Amino acid sequence: MLERLAPDLHSIGPNPRNLLGIEDLQRPEIEHLLERGRFYKAVRRTEKLTTLRGRSIVNLFFEPSTRTRTSFEIAAKRLGADTISISALGTSLAKGESLVDTLNTLAAMNPDIIVMRHAASGAPHFLSRYLSTAMINAGDGLHEHPTQALLDALTILEVKGSLVGLRVAIIGDIAHSRVARSNLHLLSKFGADIVVCGPATTVSRNLTRLGPGIRLTHQMREAVRDADVIMMLRVQLERQNVEVFPKGEYFRYYGLSLEHVGLAKPDAIVLHPGPINRGREISSEVADSQRSMILSQVENGVAIRMAVLEWVCEE
Repeated sequence: MLERLAPDLHSIGPNPRNLLGIEDLQRPEIEHLLERGRFYKAVRRTEKLTTLRGRSIVNLFFEPSTRTRTSFEIAAKRLGADTISISALGTSLAKGESLVDTLNTLAAMNPDIIVMRHAASGAPHFLSRYLSTAMINAGDGLHEHPTQALLDALTILEVKGSLVGLRVAIIGDIAHSRVARSNLHLLSKFGADIVVCGPATTVSRNLTRLGPGIRLTHQMREAVRDADVIMMLRVQLERQNVEVFPKGEYFRYYGLSLEHVGLAKPDAIVLHPGPINRGREISSEVADSQRSMILSQVENGVAIRMAVLEWVCEE
């Protein structure tokens, strides 16, 4: 049985029952999750797994989501778990109940895992102090999106074979991107040479403190030159008080075109966490090109989230 191949994960870290961010993970823990992600990707979709049979998982999303929410649901079902998905409008929060009381109510029903996305940075960390239920951060405000960084890393590994020493350009709305922060934490642990690029209003010099090997630039051509990986970010209008740039002007300075890709290494790949805004962050020619790994990222999301669900359930 496939379940017999699962190692004793309790020995990997001091508290494997939560995944709140990449920052606190050690490199061996990341490597383990990536390896398990590769294992689960190789499993046939028709294979009936019982790894999490008898486990219950609550997906609690306070922000809109297609990729993350759906992939967590599929991942849980492929592992044999029971799942329930709840949106903010479907909870008593709409009646004035506090977030802590809502989570305590759900925890009293004894689920094994709560997967939560919330607009407040640090919300999963705060709630994990009060709950004995395992918690997975599916994105918290401007802070982190750990499973996105893990699936990005898996996608890079499949093409490049290693994360060590790669030149990675992360471009776009850095200030509002939890994806950027999680990727900066993860890639820096593997010694990547990271160039962060975006408008001056969205790139803080404090980003260099997130890890070694992080450099800043506001010049698109400089960022992509000789890059192994180009990681584009969505312009997060929902987190901005005012639009930083009009759509056409933003693409002119920070949109990825075929010309920019030509400045990268011949075998460079392009990532984007989605949803993509064609003509704002990335051209259709690039998004639909062979360099684009966007759909591979979506596919890898299911495998990585299977690995994460398995990990936090180990005792």
